[in-house]
Amino acid sequence: MSLLTYEYIKQNKDVQTYINHADAALLSIGYTEHSNAHVERSASIAYMVLSTLGYDERQCELARIAAYMHDIGNVVNRSDHAHSGALMAFRLLDKLGMPAEEIAVIISAIGNHDERTAAPVNPVAAAVIIADKSDVRRSRVRLAGNVSKDEMINVNDIHDRVNYAVEKSDIYFSEDKKSLILDLIIDLDICSIMDYFEIFLGRMSLCRNSAKTLGVDFSVVINGSKIL
Repeated sequence: MSLLTYEYIKQNKDVQTYINHADAALLSIGYTEHSNAHVERSASIAYMVLSTLGYDERQCELARIAAYMHDIGNVVNRSDHAHSGALMAFRLLDKLGMPAEEIAVIISAIGNHDERTAAPVNPVAAAVIIADKSDVRRSRVRLAGNVSKDEMINVNDIHDRVNYAVEKSDIYFSEDKKSLILDLIIDLDICSIMDYFEIFLGRMSLCRNSAKTLGVDFSVVINGSKIL
C-alpha cells in the first residue's frame, strides 16, 4: 500500500496545473465548468458511495483520487479525454511511487468514465462514473453570473440551459442503502424534464448500470417525483 493520499494529490502542483489547463481548454470551446469545483465534488461523491457501501478505506481513497484526476485528459483534447487522462495519470502516479496494483485501479476508472466508452469495470470505476455524471448544477454554466433567467431561456446550448435550470442537486442513499438517489430541483420555466433527459438519458442509464455493479439501484427524482 502506498502513502499517497487524496490530500497529497490535491496539493500536487503538476496535477493542479493539468486540471487548470484542461478547464481552460474546455472554456475556449464553450464547455461547462470542469474546474476544481467539479473534480472536488466528484471526489466527494465517489468517496461517499463506496464508504456508505462498506468498502475498505483505501479503496474509497483510490476512488477519491481517481475522481479528482478523471478530467485531466481534456488538456490534450476533449475527444478521447478519458483515455488520454488515464495515460497521464499513470505517468504522474508512477513517478510519485504509487504501486502498480493501485495505479491499475485508478487508470481503469479514469479510462472508463466517458459515456461513449465507459464501463463500470471495478467498484472504483463505478463510483467515479456515478460521481461525474450526477454533477449537474447551475454553477457549472459559464454564463451563470452574466445573464438573466429570461435570457437563459433563449440560450441555444441545451447543456447550458439544463444545467442552469437545476436550482438544487443532491445525491444520497435511501435509508436501507439499497437505492442511490439523484434528487434535483429544476426550474421548469427554463427547461423541461424532457430537455433534461434528452441530453442526460445516456448518462443516467450509465449511472444505473454502475449502481447495479455495486449491488444497488439508481433513481432520479425531479421536483419531488421519481422519474427514473
